[in-house]
Amino acid sequence: MDNTRPPEWVGRTKGFIIDMDGVLYRGSQAIPEAKPFLEALDRLGIPFVMATNNATMTPADYTRKLEGMGIDVPPQRIFTSALATADYLRATYKPGMRVYVVGMDALREAVYGDGYFEEGDVNAEIVVSGADFKLVYESLRVACLAIRHGADYVATNPDTTFPTPEGLIPGAGAIVAALVASGGKEPVVIGKPSPVMVEQAAAYMGLAPEETIMLGDRLDTDILAGQRAGTRTVLVTTGISSAADIERSGIEPGWVVPTLDVLQLALEAVRA
Repeated sequence: MDNTRPPEWVGRTKGFIIDMDGVLYRGSQAIPEAKPFLEALDRLGIPFVMATNNATMTPADYTRKLEGMGIDVPPQRIFTSALATADYLRATYKPGMRVYVVGMDALREAVYGDGYFEEGDVNAEIVVSGADFKLVYESLRVACLAIRHGADYVATNPDTTFPTPEGLIPGAGAIVAALVASGGKEPVVIGKPSPVMVEQAAAYMGLAPEETIMLGDRLDTDILAGQRAGTRTVLVTTGISSAADIERSGIEPGWVVPTLDVLQLALEAVRA
């Protein structure tokens, strides 16, 4: 793969699906090239949507977080795995069904907010799990019983860990592991590396996946999800995965860039 020149499809893309942590910021620190890159997309008339596996924050929460770093992105451009999960549930199940949620307020708001579903307990017909930083045993007990009684199981994402300033802590995938071990049923996974959220993000922009680029920093989530959904893929090495990881992982993105300004210059050369 020749990474010195952009593939011709970069300039023809109709939209971007962009991961956040590791692409736009690290922790609470903006990546320097992020703001100019997003401003260039707006200037060039290229639509974009953020797609994050994190179901613990609402789009409005993310808007405030980004504003604190000097990056202006409206909530309408932020697509979390909580929203993707809620969309999947509404497309799959009838209104009025009972759902039990293991997760935080952002996920509960996405699932219950419009009254489409009823809150369930051990009698739930669907169990939904995401990261829960205040997890208690009772939540696992109820979810386990509901699953064992026949409830369908849906998970926001499979990420086993969650990055914090102190280090990695248990993520949504750790809760999935507990419920699979106790409930005996594998979930339908919505977030990356599943293609579901990427397909939804493309549809949100009115585009087919093959008309978009999945831009991320992780081979095993962002790039793999894009490949499974049928998007083009660009890895930026400001986050988790490096160019050296490609051979080890067997996951090869369509293009690798060290920083977003390289991608920005390629787009401006064709579209400006």
